[in-house]
Amino acid sequence: MAPMSNKRNSPGDGPNQRQLRVGELIRRTLADVLNRAEIHDPELNRMSITVGEVSCSTDLKVATVYVMPLMGSVPVEDAIAALARNKAELRHRVASQLTLKYAPDLRFRPDETFDRLDETRRLFADPKVIKDLAAPDEEPEGDAPDGRDGTA
Repeated sequence: MAPMSNKRNSPGDGPNQRQLRVGELIRRTLADVLNRAEIHDPELNRMSITVGEVSCSTDLKVATVYVMPLMGSVPVEDAIAALARNKAELRHRVASQLTLKYAPDLRFRPDETFDRLDETRRLFADPKVIKDLAAPDEEPEGDAPDGRDGTA
């Protein structure tokens, strides 16, 4: 009898529905707390920080929070350092909103989504790419769609 595959923990799968739901709840909670300046750190409260995404580990014990200061108001390293200093209080605020057995450990990382978006725009503006996108799809002569060369 073949062993059953454990689909729940397969490494090739993306996040499951629960991970996505918990991540979004953490993101909204942190965004609200930071927006209302509810943390007892004046330096952090002066920063405008956006929480772009939160990804949770499969066991929901670690949440990686992707953040970026708005409009480049402060260096991202300073924002991450301020968040890390106040991790315990932020975790407490998140825990009060969740109905999980454990409050996840928060890890703060820079949100590089906008950098990737700029790079994608730059690539699409490349003349070679524009030319390729404008050209109709053509198949080389002699090649049939099924991979045969058309000879008998």
